[in-house]
Amino acid sequence: QVQLVESGGGLVQAGGSLNLSCAASGNHFSFEDMRWHRRPPGNVREMVATISSGGRAYYADSVKGRFTISRDNAKSTWYLQMNSLTPEDTAVYYCNGLDFRRTPYWGHGTQVTVSS
Repeated sequence: QVQLVESGGGLVQAGGSLNLSCAASGNHFSFEDMRWHRRPPGNVREMVATISSGGRAYYADSVKGRFTISRDNAKSTWYLQMNSLTPEDTAVYYCNGLDFRRTPYWGHGTQVTVSS
């Protein structure tokens, strides 16, 4: 069974930084796309960033220039470096991996809270 486990969330003041990690374990194919999503309080889930197997990254407009997604294929781990955080970034952050069959795998989420 494939498991994705996020870590690195927490409480930070506005302007601060956090680095989220997502580690995959279990029997799985290599992930083609690795993604981060978030669900702000009272809102729907939105995709924050994605990185392809070739290393091409895409970001939501709201986080461009502040967040950086990266991946370590050997470790089946991906990261989200979040800088210049604002209270609007408060959300539960989920990692999501897609294998070559586009089968999605999800983590259980990690809470990020940014205080003003």
